[in-house]
Amino acid sequence: MAPDGNVGLSWPKDDLTMIPYGVYINADIFDLEMERIFHGPSWNYIGLEVEIPEPGDFVTTSVGTTPVVLNRGRDGSIHAFVNRCAHRGAQVVRETHGNTKVHTCIYHQWSYDHAGKLVGVPYRNGIHGNGGFPNDFEPGEHCLNKLRIEIFHGIVFGTFSEATPPLVEYMGTPLKERIEALCTRPIKVTGYQRQRVRGNWKLYIENVKDCYHGSLLHSFNSCFGMFRSTQRGSSVMGEHPYHSVLTTYGVAESEMVGENLGAIATHKPKFELEDSSVVNVFREHTDGMVTTILTMFPCFVLAQIANHLGFRLIRPISPDEFELVWTNFEYVDDEPWQSEVRRKQGNLLGPAGYLAMEDAEALELAQQSIHGDQGKGHAFIELGGRAFEDQDHLVTEVPIRGFWKGYCEIMGFATGDDTAASS
Repeated sequence: MAPDGNVGLSWPKDDLTMIPYGVYINADIFDLEMERIFHGPSWNYIGLEVEIPEPGDFVTTSVGTTPVVLNRGRDGSIHAFVNRCAHRGAQVVRETHGNTKVHTCIYHQWSYDHAGKLVGVPYRNGIHGNGGFPNDFEPGEHCLNKLRIEIFHGIVFGTFSEATPPLVEYMGTPLKERIEALCTRPIKVTGYQRQRVRGNWKLYIENVKDCYHGSLLHSFNSCFGMFRSTQRGSSVMGEHPYHSVLTTYGVAESEMVGENLGAIATHKPKFELEDSSVVNVFREHTDGMVTTILTMFPCFVLAQIANHLGFRLIRPISPDEFELVWTNFEYVDDEPWQSEVRRKQGNLLGPAGYLAMEDAEALELAQQSIHGDQGKGHAFIELGGRAFEDQDHLVTEVPIRGFWKGYCEIMGFATGDDTAASS
């Protein structure tokens, strides 16, 4: 594979309305993404300060396919480093979370402190005069690879690149303002969910940047009035089109399920809930906002759906598989009845939720059919127009094309090869 160029892909239009299907299944593309995006000038979601409240607390995660540890040191400082022993490459920390005084690799017992510094090496001076490391062995040269981190309202982001701009600059105004709106109050984690999907990670990015499928794919939404494409909403990208904030605003209850739902194939009026309180929503934003789907390139999602609150990490595994890690939260000062509403609405999401399982099925169907035709042809993304502009509605694919614009720029892919459109 050549280090530059389009790796055999054709991008016929500069406006990114045609996406080569090969980008979802090509193994060389996947490897290049790990290098240029996840180890490139991007800020990646690592975790939350509240997940590691005490000295020695840690959680394990990943940046792309690279395993990472988020750790709080004895002095309260926060560190992130690659979870791969500097000796022979074994994974050092195997638990998903915990508390420890030192991290010790199971293979040869090399030990590291909370900042990833090498602090213990068995047989460094040999045994009975035999073996040992050379006299010029320097433990400081064999520390775990650290990430540069920044924290915004308790959310920890990391990057491998010194070229990555400061976090707030990277976010841009729309993301900064929406995170401030949702994360200014102290939060607490209420649980985690994990979901493996047999599809390419970028298909899920497209899915969360596309609101209008919510009333077409999801019977639950159309049946119980949780979402309609005709609701007042907005699709905002701001100065960085590869990020987006999709928002819906509430409507009068009498409008939630209107006559127009009868024309929607997924509307099934005979569906019933044994516990209808799962769709009870309380107002908590003065502007009437009821749903926010915030996506920050490459793989971070912050979502409020009705009153449920959660962070999502999209973790690529291979060209054909990714994992979703859902971190559900609520506010520390929530009333008990508000906590109950949020937790019930958690049933909408996750691998067994009323909505998320349908997203996974749709993405797996797409991945299968793209593979079946060996990645030939192009996806067509023109809903909402061909410009990269904010929209005052939700019937649009512009945020998806904004993602691809940033993707191609970071990957170094040339676009606008009109002659390849029919290839």
